[in-house]
Amino acid sequence: MMLDAVTFIFTIVLPKLLQAVPVTLGLTVVSCVVGNLMAVPIALARVSANPLLWTPSYLYILLMRGTPLLVQIYLIYYGLGEILPGTWVRHSFLWPYLRDGFWYAIVALSLNTAGYTGEILRGAIQAVPHGEIEAGKAFGMSPWLVLRRITLPRAVRICLPTMSTETILLLKSTSLAATITVMDVLGTARWIQKQTFRIYEPLIAAGLIYVTLVFVLTRLLNWLERSLNKDRDQPAPSKSLTTLGNA
Repeated sequence: MMLDAVTFIFTIVLPKLLQAVPVTLGLTVVSCVVGNLMAVPIALARVSANPLLWTPSYLYILLMRGTPLLVQIYLIYYGLGEILPGTWVRHSFLWPYLRDGFWYAIVALSLNTAGYTGEILRGAIQAVPHGEIEAGKAFGMSPWLVLRRITLPRAVRICLPTMSTETILLLKSTSLAATITVMDVLGTARWIQKQTFRIYEPLIAAGLIYVTLVFVLTRLLNWLERSLNKDRDQPAPSKSLTTLGNA
């Protein structure tokens, strides 16, 4: 019986799930890029002293972090039909996108990522040493130039480990897209369950794929973190110190 389950996983389930990996990666990459780009103005508004800027940003972050992602996906997927009533939608250029759950998942994941990353980036911006900003001003940089060349790059380097963790969580959160008919890895596994009436094997195979994807993504993010923070590496001991220590 055990051998039959292993054979079923590796000969039938895994090949089908591997075909769905590009969908999962597409959800992750697009949502990560869009969400992180949205997080920049949200973070900047959050650290602003103007209440007309920081109040909406604070409320947005509170909403995204305070409600479950699954609720957000359902509200966007099922609620958009209430916002856009009428048959004109079916004849517009929007219909190819509005009928596909993939794009609803992209919107929900991007908005959610923007809320979490915006708060992470807010903390990193406030953690940038004030002396570096003053040094930029002393060189005659404008506030925009200081923001672009000093504050944001430094903040990204500070919060990169946390953002890496958030990206990994985003990859695993894409599995919720299966609840709105997106045929990603988990969506395909659920389809196999319905077709074969075998519950555990598709889930085990999906778990193996997610573990592999998380491992590869973790290696890539660790490499990126080391590349951007080379100044934090411990300097190699000089030859003279090494010789003295051996003596």
